[in-house]
Amino acid sequence: MLFGKHINRYYLKYFLLILLGCVSLLLVDYFQLIVPELYRDVIIGMNTGSVPVDGIEVPFDMAFLLDRVCRPLIIVILVMVTGRFLWRVCLFGTGTRVERDLRSRMFDHCKDLSHQYYQVNKVGDLMSLFTNDLDTITECFEMGILMTFDAGFLGTISIVKMARMHGWLTILCMIPMGILLAIAIIIGMRMEKKWDKRQQTYSDISDFVQENFSGLSVIKAFVKEAKELLAFRKLNQKNEDANVDFTKSEALLEALIFLFVESVTGIILGFGGYLVYQGVFNAGQLLEFIGYFSAVVWPFMAVSELIGMRARGKASLKRIGTLLEAPVDVKDSDTVSNDIQTLNGEIEFRNLTFRYPGADYDALKNISFHISAGESLGIIGRTGAGKSTIADLILRTFNLPDGTLFLDGRDVNTIPIKTVRENAAYVPQDNFLFSDSIANNIAFASDTDDAGLVQSSAILADVDENISEFSEKYQTILGERGVTVSGGQKQRISIARALMKNAPILILDDSVSAVDVSTEKTILDNLHKTRKGKTTILIAHRISTVEDMDRILLIDNGEVVAVGSHEELMRTCKPYQKMVAAQSMEEEHKEDTDNV
Repeated sequence: MLFGKHINRYYLKYFLLILLGCVSLLLVDYFQLIVPELYRDVIIGMNTGSVPVDGIEVPFDMAFLLDRVCRPLIIVILVMVTGRFLWRVCLFGTGTRVERDLRSRMFDHCKDLSHQYYQVNKVGDLMSLFTNDLDTITECFEMGILMTFDAGFLGTISIVKMARMHGWLTILCMIPMGILLAIAIIIGMRMEKKWDKRQQTYSDISDFVQENFSGLSVIKAFVKEAKELLAFRKLNQKNEDANVDFTKSEALLEALIFLFVESVTGIILGFGGYLVYQGVFNAGQLLEFIGYFSAVVWPFMAVSELIGMRARGKASLKRIGTLLEAPVDVKDSDTVSNDIQTLNGEIEFRNLTFRYPGADYDALKNISFHISAGESLGIIGRTGAGKSTIADLILRTFNLPDGTLFLDGRDVNTIPIKTVRENAAYVPQDNFLFSDSIANNIAFASDTDDAGLVQSSAILADVDENISEFSEKYQTILGERGVTVSGGQKQRISIARALMKNAPILILDDSVSAVDVSTEKTILDNLHKTRKGKTTILIAHRISTVEDMDRILLIDNGEVVAVGSHEELMRTCKPYQKMVAAQSMEEEHKEDTDNV
């Protein structure tokens, strides 16, 4: 059986089902041991013409066969069939329930883990936990209970019955089986380490395949198929080596089981045959003894298998335990106030310095600025200046010091994270879309899937016309991560999703970079019309994208350089003036090139 911090609870939770399954299993074992006695009576009757029953010789005739053999055998068969059905339903059904519950706990915990966790742990490794490792634990749980009770009860009763028939013959049989058990324990300890290595290589190859499928367009663009194939072959070889190494130990154990079982069979036939010759046994009793030993073989094989299975289960449970015990870094503090449900959209940064976990430098340095509720703010700066970090902190994606970020005048650490995110709509740089219909992707952030609202949001994002050109229109199913639409369409569908939420705070992180100037202007005009009275933050690289915002924040190297309207910054901020001049020259050069 498999025991551990994350599995023990299920033995109590499903105690009644497990108990019923075990009782059914033991009942099957008890009736199974009646069969050798029936074989004995038949052989004795065939040889002598009568069978001793309770000290009385009963003639071996049709009445005896019907009453003493056939009828009991039918009862045994019916009990065994019913019992096997019950223990399979109870034990295997419980295993399935445990798998479902564990998978739900794992997924529920995963959704609470921070971005930092997923930056360290690869997707392929995590997926192997939900598939390979979870299957192993389920097998160990259900088969572990089965083997423990079945081997214990059936083995004990069989050995007792064998010992009652002949003690020395039983001892001679048990010596090789005891040696087998000791060897199995030693091999099982080695198998645990080999199974852990096997699982790790499986995780590595899963992660590599997942990453290559996601980046297939890049691989093809740089003609690196051969390089990736060689890298895959190396990982595949490691996976093969680990599997072969584990299989060798498993095969060695199975071969030893066969060797020792057959050696005991030889002992029974040799010494048992001698006992029949001496008149200690008759042929029927020898067959009965062989029947009991046949019942003993399974328990010893089960114990050997249980050792290897438990080794695999412990390794997989350890890996899953690491996931379930991973700390939730970003969570509500003890000072959070649960009575806050809505926000107006006022945002203030006060002398905030922030460094990403594990980073060597500060992403933001002592920044301070204020956004009034209903105000629109454009944030510009060079790549890596810290623009996206500001969006991450407003959404409480990372932890930050008390007294550095305020929403509606309250410290963000006193507001529930759920409330913060429910009152904000976000369009990230990578514009993730689900492999679902366009309509469901747009309605994802809202509590309604009203087709009219979906279309009106798409119109505001200037993507309705493109969607209408698809054969299935809004019911068109997108490929994985939205690969079936262009970059500009993906951005606009993401913007439509954010607009449908109609949140007090809207953050667009470089969300119109893949659209043309005309489409950008349409989207921005729609934003200005529909977002009046609501806070809008637009992160961009182009000055033209943010110049009509109420105010513009210029950030460089994690520091606030200037804050003001476009006109104010043009008068007072030289770095901003240089950016405008540089981008104007780029536009002029592009126009000249297009004209040529």
